[in-house]
Amino acid sequence: MRIGNRKFDIKNHTYCMGILNVTPDSFSDGGKWKDMDRALFHVEEMLSEGMDILDVGGESTRPGYTMLEAEEEIGRVVPVIEAVKKRFEVPVSLDTYKSAVAKAGISAGVDMINDIWGLKYDEDMAKVIAESGLPCCLMHNRKEAVYQEYMREIKDDLRQSVRIALKAGITGDKIILDPGVGFGKTYEQNLEVIGKLEELQCFDLPILLGCSRKSVIGLTLGLPTEERLEGTLTTTVMAVMKGCSFVRVHDIKENVRAIRMAEAILGRR
Repeated sequence: MRIGNRKFDIKNHTYCMGILNVTPDSFSDGGKWKDMDRALFHVEEMLSEGMDILDVGGESTRPGYTMLEAEEEIGRVVPVIEAVKKRFEVPVSLDTYKSAVAKAGISAGVDMINDIWGLKYDEDMAKVIAESGLPCCLMHNRKEAVYQEYMREIKDDLRQSVRIALKAGITGDKIILDPGVGFGKTYEQNLEVIGKLEELQCFDLPILLGCSRKSVIGLTLGLPTEERLEGTLTTTVMAVMKGCSFVRVHDIKENVRAIRMAEAILGRR
């Protein structure tokens, strides 16, 4: 799979997507990277630690978050995207579910769109992505964590997102799927989907796992956000073992090392 200027071996390796939240209220690092110089320094730091792709977000999606108007979100992310693309040779993903923000990001030079609603929030999103020719990550999400047959319904929901993408003209080689840990799921359901990631291989599409510092780790270990590294590393190793192509994380160096070790044990390196 090609994302930006880089080709990713999605069958044989797990890559690190680094998180850059240019928001005042993200659950883990809200407010830390609002300043442009600090944001760019952090990107440089993550690259030095082995980051493969950068994910830029301008709206917090923590529980109880306040939705932004598209114009405000654009004002947060576009200057950062332009600055990153000017200074660094790294594929850049834009974390948004609004087509207007996606369009502005595409004009600013992003290489991928990461939609937490799997093309189901904004009916224009699929068309915008298709016309751009860019790849996308489609995440599983629901407004309420109510299921009858949990894993089957997750797969059905993701299948619907894939159908929307294909119908709009997004080709299958440009689709990544994300099980959506922390979104529309209870604590127990989050644990279950992590433990059954291999079931999502039925799509024959690359899978991205995003568990970094999330509440499922905090609730399991009884730890605050800043002490959830070891729990995150465990989920990253699980991702490698179950064939995920990407992990979306805050702590690059440690996760890169965990991936290298797990892949060595599995004979993939």
